[in-house]
Amino acid sequence: MDLLSAIEKPTLPFKIESNIGASCVWDEQLNAFKIEIPNGTLLYSQSYFPVAVSDRALRYLHENAQFDQHWDDWSSLSSDQLSRVKFSNINWKQDHISLYGKQSPLPRLTAWYGDPGKLYKYSGIGAELNPWSQGLLYIKKEIEKIASTKFNSVLLNWYRTGEDHLSWHADDEKELGGDPTIGSVNFGETRDFILRRNDDNSQKIKIPLEHGSVLVMSGDIQRFWQHSVPKRKRITRSRVNLTFREVL
Repeated sequence: MDLLSAIEKPTLPFKIESNIGASCVWDEQLNAFKIEIPNGTLLYSQSYFPVAVSDRALRYLHENAQFDQHWDDWSSLSSDQLSRVKFSNINWKQDHISLYGKQSPLPRLTAWYGDPGKLYKYSGIGAELNPWSQGLLYIKKEIEKIASTKFNSVLLNWYRTGEDHLSWHADDEKELGGDPTIGSVNFGETRDFILRRNDDNSQKIKIPLEHGSVLVMSGDIQRFWQHSVPKRKRITRSRVNLTFREVL
């Protein structure tokens, strides 16, 4: 018997319903599952970043002059109070969106980083461009290995508790081109990431994105699928998601 053939390969830690028409293989070289779905490909690695690196990344993303690393009551701060927090590494801000003629705060905090001139607009919000930090460049370099893509920008979303969420949408802004590759990195609490078909909303894939996990979306996914991060009221602590892209 071949010794290597006796080693069990990892199994996908979430279920994909048979009506999706998906196929999945484990890629030993990438340390990730390659999941083919109609009109696109997902690469998923449950623990792409080691725990020690993930823990340090979360501290780096939260580091500030006012609160220690264990303080997690961020949702109690008003937009004005938050604007006075001196974050050491990330310029977090509370964006607002116009709904029914009134300005409402987004249910999460955001930051946009990238190469000079890489401007981005989503949901009518013009993201304020920040220059790369060394920590973000390290994460970018690591995710480029699994995505086989060079990224020039990243949108950070900070979900302070399970009340913070992301509504159904696709990353189909004109700045990203026709079929963008989106590389998603997750640090902190596990949150569900859900994909659904545009033409059949009953076809859904729920992926629990854990501390240190990576999900890469490519192909025509942004044209044929939407995604969301729904509310999860039992979640009381932070999760930070970084979605790396190439702005054309």
